[in-house]
Amino acid sequence: MIQGLSGAPGIAIGRALLLRRKETAAKQTVLPEETGRELQRIDEAFEKTKERLQRLRAETGLKLGEREADIFAAHLAILSDPELEEEIRRSVTESHFSAEAAVEAAVRLLAEEFEAMDDAYMRERAADFRDIGQALLGQLSGADDSRLSRLEEPTVLIAYELTPSDTAQLPPLVCGFVTDGGGATSHAAIMARSLGLPAVVGARSALQSIATGDKIVADGSTGEVWVNPPEDVYRAYVAKQAEWKARLEADRSLAGAEAVTQDGRTIALGANIGSAAETANALANGAEEIGLFRTEFMYMNRDREPDEEEQTRQYEAVFRAMGDRPVVLRTLDVGGDKELPYLNLPADPNPFLGWRAIRLCLDRPGLFATQLRAMLRASAAGGLLRILFPMISTVTELRRAKEAVAQAADSLRREGFAVPERWETGIMIEIPSAALMADVLAAEVDFFSIGTNDLTQYTLAVDRMNEHISALYDSYHPAVLRLIRHVVESARGQGKRVGVCGEMAGDSSAVPLLVGLGVDELSMNAPALPSVRAVVRGLRHAEAAELAREALRLEDGRQVRELLARRRA
Repeated sequence: MIQGLSGAPGIAIGRALLLRRKETAAKQTVLPEETGRELQRIDEAFEKTKERLQRLRAETGLKLGEREADIFAAHLAILSDPELEEEIRRSVTESHFSAEAAVEAAVRLLAEEFEAMDDAYMRERAADFRDIGQALLGQLSGADDSRLSRLEEPTVLIAYELTPSDTAQLPPLVCGFVTDGGGATSHAAIMARSLGLPAVVGARSALQSIATGDKIVADGSTGEVWVNPPEDVYRAYVAKQAEWKARLEADRSLAGAEAVTQDGRTIALGANIGSAAETANALANGAEEIGLFRTEFMYMNRDREPDEEEQTRQYEAVFRAMGDRPVVLRTLDVGGDKELPYLNLPADPNPFLGWRAIRLCLDRPGLFATQLRAMLRASAAGGLLRILFPMISTVTELRRAKEAVAQAADSLRREGFAVPERWETGIMIEIPSAALMADVLAAEVDFFSIGTNDLTQYTLAVDRMNEHISALYDSYHPAVLRLIRHVVESARGQGKRVGVCGEMAGDSSAVPLLVGLGVDELSMNAPALPSVRAVVRGLRHAEAAELAREALRLEDGRQVRELLARRRA
């Protein structure tokens, strides 16, 4: 058995198919008189790859949402970067490389440059360059992987890593995948979770230990991969897979039901979205509110910031679709893993701890005011606006942010715009200082929203994008759980609500723990809503509270996971 990391939950059973990337082109050089033809082939490959990425972006946006679609928008931006094409053409004209060899050399050079960077987000972009390189090579060869197009039985893909393009186009008979590299926050893992495709990542010996045709059982929830398992293990997993599929169907049938525990505690369930277009999918999966609108996606992959009118239209579309349901709009959260070149921000040696999110907005009052005005204008027609400030670490920052909202409202009134009579303000709890000061901050806000991704990262000092230490990144660690408990108790003492909007909220295994810790709301990617609703409805709050108390006494995340596994057994 191979132990990897959970990439996307579920059980995949099928025959292995190994995908190995070709390292070098068959023909390295061409005659000088052939360079013109090679340059024309490069032009055609760029154009066809651009068309393919545009199609993938549109199809992914309709099927999965804007967050996943923006992965391909980023790839289009790379493809449009003149540095890549210039490097490829230079290899052809100066070194007489073939088109294929020129693409491979340029992609390898640029990918290695990004891998050498200190910033984790920039290092991750190396995989994006490789994805673009494979797409260009595919166009140059004129051939897709025919093995994928000729599958005849359920198949589990085995690869070093899968690109977003690979994952978005997998045929129906691919029932899951296992990768040597990557982590739970990789683009492929995000895509797999949205598709409901079981995935194990970071299984470092998979390519060496598995051969095409082997019988594979991959448990995306535990990270376990069985190769040609004993018959009793195989039969047990076949039964588990059947139970998992039946549970998915049963969960979807409860889309309109409330998430109420068996002893009467109601948990509000919301959806995380990145654009107004995702609202329909949120409602289809039973979202009771928009628990997090990641407004930064509106600012990304463009050459200028969206103006007040454009933002107002986007936000209005969400409020109209949601009716009188609450909508949480998070103010601009950029920096760290999200760069906006047109803001001309200086290089930051440690961007996750640097000038980002609310810190940037408070220092760019014009940028901040435009967004706040658009939020207030959009919500005036109806629905409850909840403004969420990210990266708050001090009471002073929070008060300045609230004052900016008040000033935006006053300016709108003076200009004759309708402004809602009431809105709520809240903060992301993602920095340990905010969690520890929650009793003081609670007096200043209407609600807290715990971002477990960054709270885990900052509490454990683990860069969640660094695959070399990804095993240390664990939201189940008792240190993280104790901070969540402190936030809940501080808020409850002042009658304020606490939600969770990080990846943990959509993790069915973590739901009993979060409910037991006393959170009031869970917000997640829309496809996770049915299963989370079913988990809540199957719980007794009193038992979940006892489970949480026991988890808080444990030493590490592994012990907490074992405790939860025993509960499920």
